Amino acid sequence: MPVWVAITISAAFLQNIRSVLQKHLKGAMGTTGATFVRFAFGVPFAVFYLFVYLWLAGKSLPSLSLAFGVWVVVAALSQIFAQALLVHMFSFRNFAVGTAYSRTEPAQAAIFAFIVLGETISAAAVAAIVISVIGVMLISVARTAFSLRTLITSTFSRTALLGLASGALFGVSANGYRSASLALAPGLAEPDFILQASFTLVVAIAFQTVIMAIWIALREPQEFGNIARAWKPSLATGFVGATASFGWFMAMTLQKAAIVKALAQIEMLFTFASSVFIFKEKINRLEIAGCGLIVAGILVLLLG
Repeated sequence: MPVWVAITISAAFLQNIRSVLQKHLKGAMGTTGATFVRFAFGVPFAVFYLFVYLWLAGKSLPSLSLAFGVWVVVAALSQIFAQALLVHMFSFRNFAVGTAYSRTEPAQAAIFAFIVLGETISAAAVAAIVISVIGVMLISVARTAFSLRTLITSTFSRTALLGLASGALFGVSANGYRSASLALAPGLAEPDFILQASFTLVVAIAFQTVIMAIWIALREPQEFGNIARAWKPSLATGFVGATASFGWFMAMTLQKAAIVKALAQIEMLFTFASSVFIFKEKINRLEIAGCGLIVAGILVLLLG
């Protein structure tokens, strides 16, 4: 099994746990606060991973470049805005349509990489992305009154457009982080995906923490009190979130962002496994069909 595949699957599993922890935090603070702790409480762990690796490997910090700085800022801001759009969609009654279209992230990441970065992917990878994206979109509307026909006819609705915008920004973010990490390679004696990923993570997560802290201070200062009172679950969220992000950054340093994001759809399978085996929930036919398509997409991706 390629290293990037094992890392991506591990990161997807951890992200599922992080999502559960963030949902738990929603009872103690607002959406902004729950999003903020993912970054702020993850900083110490990101720094820890970086300096432990430097110590164990006997290496020093990489040299910075303008390209690195630009891509980190683009990626970090794109991720924040993408998340904001996703949260905003929840205020609409038919938010399921928007959520479904936000899941087009892998396809949009591939398009961005092709147009802006000149990256190409194989026909098998394109097929895998399309299959898995359809599977995730089906799951997104499986528990609503929306049918597949409605999903298609709603392509130009406001929520669908917001979802597409969110997916596009997530795609830009993924490619931005990959580009930032790769921009560090010329300043190293030899490429080191662990060092490149960990350093990129520290800079990105610290930048996002500062940006979100300023936003909360200006718009929702009461959230700081809620965060302080819920510091224990926030710390757990930061740990899992930073570890998952470290995994994503390593995988995207080794492999193209669109392909990593396509495999990352396996997170939905972990979510359903938790629902069925832990919470004893039943899943319907559309969800089963969606899971089947995700599995098929992953198999095409890995065997293609």
